[in-house]
Amino acid sequence: MATVVLGIESSCDDTAAAILVDGRLASSVVSSQAVHEQYGGVVPELASRDHQRLIVPIVDAALKKAQVAITDVDAVAVTYGPGLAGSLLVGLSFAKALAAARNVPLLGVNHLEGHIYSVFLEETQPPIPHVNLTVSGGHTQLIVVDKGFTHNILGKTRDDAAGEAFDKVAKLMGLGFPGGPHIDRLASEGNPEFVRFPRSRPDKFSFSFSGIKTSMLYHLADQDDRENHLREHLNDLCASFQRAVVDVLAGAVTDAVAETGIPHVTITGGVSANRELSERVRADGRRLGFDVYIPRPAFCTDNAAMIAKAGEMKWHAGFESPLSLTVIPNLVL
Repeated sequence: MATVVLGIESSCDDTAAAILVDGRLASSVVSSQAVHEQYGGVVPELASRDHQRLIVPIVDAALKKAQVAITDVDAVAVTYGPGLAGSLLVGLSFAKALAAARNVPLLGVNHLEGHIYSVFLEETQPPIPHVNLTVSGGHTQLIVVDKGFTHNILGKTRDDAAGEAFDKVAKLMGLGFPGGPHIDRLASEGNPEFVRFPRSRPDKFSFSFSGIKTSMLYHLADQDDRENHLREHLNDLCASFQRAVVDVLAGAVTDAVAETGIPHVTITGGVSANRELSERVRADGRRLGFDVYIPRPAFCTDNAAMIAKAGEMKWHAGFESPLSLTVIPNLVL
């Protein structure tokens, strides 16, 4: 009999479900909430309401696409933190009810674990141990991934995450939400030396992105005609901002390889889909002799496939969660 794992992700504004059959991804369905675009960020109450409306049809769609029945599910993996409390509750409540009704294991997954192990959804997988940079809208951290789901944290952001800085700077420039894809697209046509924004690393493996956001704010405020400046130099501003962020992230990765002696690197999370970041780290890897693994874009942003994979790996390693599991909005690795 095939082993079927259902994954559920609802930590922010994406309602997602995925099915693994004997470790192979059979389906992955994600519904993104467009309602937040008009606000320039996620509105928690609106997000949780949409999750309530979508969770059943999204799970049904994943099961149908995978051509399995809900009675075939052998384990349920679900995000229980970090994230928005109301959003997390919808996914976890559904998962607990299903696990109890089916009398199958409940596998609580830290959202960060989902990102970290998303590379194992690909055919070519990294060895363990490896250095991982998880960089997204809510998190930026550098760790060593070792056997038995152990993680040695080298450093993380002390304020804004890199993806959060992308979103906030995009809003300053009048771009859409989420800001990362817009900035990445426009940066490809700009001059990255137009403005020298700060590169801040409080120590060797820590990050700080609030300063670069403030620098963009001051730069635009100093212009006599802000709107004309944006019209004429939008691509250059995007390129300059993105170059500064990539310099910080890529520099930390190469320092981590040198410090640990581990020649294998994974980059995960939404910002790992950034063109310049992936190109820079791959180039550094060729130059300095380390391998780089980055999941395809569909697995970089929030999705349930990564939750199902991390949950399955935890299950095989002997981990299982009690039905008393509750959401932890500020859960850390």
